[in-house]
Amino acid sequence: MIYKVEFPAMGSQILAALETGEEQSAILKRVPGWFDRWENSLSRFRPESELNRLNASSGNPFQVSRTLWDVLNLSLCEAKDSGGIVTPEVLESMEAIGYDRDFDLISSPGSPLRDFEFGISRLDGILLYPSTRTVSLPPGLRLDFGGFGKGWAAHQAMRRLSKFGPALVDAGGDIAVSGPLSDGGTWPVGVEGPFERGVAKQLLALTKIGVATSGRDHRRWMAGGRWQHHIIDPRTGRSAVTDILTATILAPDVIEAEMSAKTVFIQGSRAGLQWLEDRPHLSGMVVLEDGQQLSTSRFSNYLWSSK
Repeated sequence: MIYKVEFPAMGSQILAALETGEEQSAILKRVPGWFDRWENSLSRFRPESELNRLNASSGNPFQVSRTLWDVLNLSLCEAKDSGGIVTPEVLESMEAIGYDRDFDLISSPGSPLRDFEFGISRLDGILLYPSTRTVSLPPGLRLDFGGFGKGWAAHQAMRRLSKFGPALVDAGGDIAVSGPLSDGGTWPVGVEGPFERGVAKQLLALTKIGVATSGRDHRRWMAGGRWQHHIIDPRTGRSAVTDILTATILAPDVIEAEMSAKTVFIQGSRAGLQWLEDRPHLSGMVVLEDGQQLSTSRFSNYLWSSK
């Protein structure tokens, strides 16, 4: 039987599902606590979070938890793998366009944009000391893990739950699936359409995989006389200008899917889809402003109707 728990965390609705026996399903009660602890470490919206304390360290050595250490190192790897298109070095850009508080609190249409120039990346200046899990940021550099932290949390929760049976964790569209159901069947997962909230545009049949969707259909606000959104193009330091409304990517794990979705979104449909085609372990689809849907050649392998 599949047991579920749902709760809000990390600015999203979280769903954890586990196929197991009734006694072992009690592990699901612990999932909200896991996310709360991870959020205390990774969120820039919790004043006393570990991330905020690291950002305030002013270049001094700062010893971090295993959680922050792992997420920071993974985010640096993903920045390299994406060619710098996806980077944790976007906090000042976020604040400059008005995303300086929890999204639900952004309610001032017409806010002015603050001047900000992204400049040359300073990620190479981060000093890491593995033996003590100590981090030294270049003076003035502040980080924001954003959706990457949420994808990491979904992956970690899935791994913990998978010890008790087939598991799926959906953290606001970042989905981690441990493997097939106990009878060998697939998990049915709906991909929400950007124009109709709560309505699945595609139904996927998934086993061991990660899924992530990035888009500008929900987290957007008016500032500087135009719509802004939360996905920053580090080449400009501003909200990415792209013909893609949403990008949904399937990858071996949700952490890579999260990075890939943003990479495709920022590049735009033509370059983004080619970037996916050049990587055989990835597949995905994008929805454009006019509702047109484009996908990679491998995406149909995951459609429920093709099973």
